[in-house]
Amino acid sequence: MTGAGEAAPMRRRLTVLPLIALIFYDVSGGPFGIEDSVRAGGGALLPILGFLVLPVLWSLPEALVTAELASAFPTNAGYVAWVSAAFGPVAAFLVGFSKWASGTLDNALYPVLFLDYLRSGGGVALSPPARSLAVLALTAALTYLNFRGLHLVGLSALALTAFSLSPFVALTVLALPKIRPSRWLAVDARAIEPRAYFNSMFWNLNYWDKASTLAGEVDEPRKTFPKAVFGAVGLVVGAYLIPLLAGTGALPSETAAEWTDGFFSEVGGRIGGPWLRVWIQGAAAMSNMGLFEAEMSSDSFQLLGMAEMGMIPAIFARRSRHGTPTYSILCSAMGVVILSFMSFQEIIEFLNFLYGLGMLAVFAAFVKLRVKDPDLPRPYRIPVGAAGAAVMCIPPVALITTVMCLASARTLVVSAAVAVAGVAMYYGIERMKTAGCVQFLAPAPPDSLHGSSSSAGSDDGNDVEDVRAVLLAAADEEHAGEGAISVNKDN
Repeated sequence: MTGAGEAAPMRRRLTVLPLIALIFYDVSGGPFGIEDSVRAGGGALLPILGFLVLPVLWSLPEALVTAELASAFPTNAGYVAWVSAAFGPVAAFLVGFSKWASGTLDNALYPVLFLDYLRSGGGVALSPPARSLAVLALTAALTYLNFRGLHLVGLSALALTAFSLSPFVALTVLALPKIRPSRWLAVDARAIEPRAYFNSMFWNLNYWDKASTLAGEVDEPRKTFPKAVFGAVGLVVGAYLIPLLAGTGALPSETAAEWTDGFFSEVGGRIGGPWLRVWIQGAAAMSNMGLFEAEMSSDSFQLLGMAEMGMIPAIFARRSRHGTPTYSILCSAMGVVILSFMSFQEIIEFLNFLYGLGMLAVFAAFVKLRVKDPDLPRPYRIPVGAAGAAVMCIPPVALITTVMCLASARTLVVSAAVAVAGVAMYYGIERMKTAGCVQFLAPAPPDSLHGSSSSAGSDDGNDVEDVRAVLLAAADEEHAGEGAISVNKDN
């Protein structure tokens, strides 16, 4: 750890457009991966309805909550800080652990999917040993890009967004003369698979709150974050609906059973020819790179934020000379490598369940902070009262409950094991603090991380304002280079 005289690492701040691109890749990355919703939905009707209705019932409430609380707590702790302010450090640690595990599971998909898209349609096929080495090489290369700086990742995400969506502009234009609107109403009730359908829809529309862990790296977060969140909502919904309407409207309804992961390249081949198929395959492959980068950034900066709150060892707050959290990035990369052997459907169901658990806590924290501390400074505030905030959370909570009720027994066992591991890790870390064998940052006494409202008459000093003030003071000191909580640069 440095002394007080050493300046914090200098780094460039994210502005609106790079942040929109990172949120887009946290949530979506384009229409790749929505194909299975057509097959599991028995035709075009259910996925079209899903991408019309669920953004309103699920994505918009989550985006609104993220915009409000990220503007109130503009630190890298993100949703961990929100839950800590509402329910205390134990709940916050468990939410942070489950969401980090969910994000690492999610990120394990993308190097594998990158190779799958390159292989599809007679492309590059690798032997199992060569494939494993390729996954490791991709993970290492993308991890290094994350290490080089978040601003660089944001600019890369902007370029990847333009490239990933460009073939679907061509696809839509070419599909227009072939579209038959009646095909959008097709549904075969016998072919519907509720578990696969809801998991596909949920996975393609979640992770809005992930971007909150980048709030401490954003230029003027109180203004920038709400703009970026709402810009990303429109981009995500359009990136899903327009290609889906074009593809399902231009192809016969009987092709619904063929809509599996990667089928958009086949749609491009049938509508535009081989050149469009290859273009979509290349865009899909590069989109997975953007998804990896955005998820890795969110996961690693979440660990940095938790370290700055004193929840995990101080080593996770160490920044490189590029301003990136070196050991947090390495930890997330190791998790990706370990989990990359799992199948696509296993990962989807596991991460959805873990993510759902965390989001239940986030929505509860949002409502509790509205009730117990209505005067908490919120530069962006959803224009509803406490009762309206609670009502707004009912549809997404109902969707989470539905997805969790459809989970397999194996998913329940794995999720229970993760929860037990989280509890054990929390108390193990507390023992480390007591023993003094590992260094922790201590921005505030532990009691100040409990959420209790001063407006509710609490006089024990453990209120929401304390948590917010401590986190913001720590962030301001770091930004000013005062070194009060800065950490050593890694060469």
